Amino acid sequence: MRKSTVLFVLLSLPAFGQASWKFAVAGDSRNCGDVVMPAIAGGVKASAAAFYWHLGDFRALYDFDEDMKPAPGKPPLQIFGYNRTAWPDFLRNQVGAFAPLPVFLGIGNHELVARTRADYVTQFGDWLTTEPIRKQRLADDPNDHSLRPYYHWIQGGVDFVTMDNASGDQFDDAQLAWFKKVLAADAKNPDVKAVILGMHAALPHSLGCDHSMNESAQGEWSGDVVYHQLLDFRTQTKKNVYAIASHSHFLMRDVYDSPYWHDHGGVIPGVIIGTAGAVRYRLPDTAQGMPPRHGRPERQHHLRLQGSRPHRRPRRRRHPHRRRHRRLVLRPEQGHTRADLGAVLGHERPVRADSEVI
Repeated sequence: MRKSTVLFVLLSLPAFGQASWKFAVAGDSRNCGDVVMPAIAGGVKASAAAFYWHLGDFRALYDFDEDMKPAPGKPPLQIFGYNRTAWPDFLRNQVGAFAPLPVFLGIGNHELVARTRADYVTQFGDWLTTEPIRKQRLADDPNDHSLRPYYHWIQGGVDFVTMDNASGDQFDDAQLAWFKKVLAADAKNPDVKAVILGMHAALPHSLGCDHSMNESAQGEWSGDVVYHQLLDFRTQTKKNVYAIASHSHFLMRDVYDSPYWHDHGGVIPGVIIGTAGAVRYRLPDTAQGMPPRHGRPERQHHLRLQGSRPHRRPRRRRHPHRRRHRRLVLRPEQGHTRADLGAVLGHERPVRADSEVI
């Protein structure tokens, strides 16, 4: 029986006074993204999605990405050459595959390997100043001419908020203050019917907590602040909220349906989708005993964002803080080629990213 691999999540949004529409989201396209992302782009275009949202980790940077290594017999890749071409390679081979579809970028921890946020803004400034982002920034504050990795834009009745938690010192005070203002404006704006938060690492105390904002004291504290702000916003406004992350290289849905959040305020619908080309991880131990719908890394999943459904209390599960994962990578030095990617990912056929909304 043929296996299919989850490459991206396609989300269908309800009609807020207009026709229903879709967008696609995933993160972590390092390692083999030059092969996987064009397949995602094909699926996204075929689905008639409005845009693609990348949640960070474009290139590995701590080591050569497997899809950038030369074939056997070719001159080896040098460190300086790799560092100079890694991000341009991402833009050319991955982002370029989506043209003319809009692509929104979020920052991940690998963007800060031997680099700074200033480097990130310099390289990806064109994607931080697209018309929807620039227009929204100036609408929020006509005197705000600063570029930051975090931003938001309103589209189709939804406020899409890209956050920056790419390092352990985030969210910092400035970003928390900015997010508080964004939610306050959304609460007063009758055109905003829902808020979707996108970030690299999942907020604390999820079912994927071992590789999330729980990994630093500032991350855990500030992530809790943001989570409770979302809960309060939903309670006060009756508008829907969602939280999407990557960082962990698997698909897991209902990630905040955890014992912790059942006991500390409530559950927010959320997804981890880090499957855009990075080495794949096994589902964490917290997945044991969960309903199969929470996480099946071997199968395609699509989500329909329609509202907050009632959440039943799950069985108590241990919440270990250790990571178990399996590395599946291309190794050109062993004679692997891009054609072998299907075997690496567990396919019997070439990579494909067809999708069907359910």
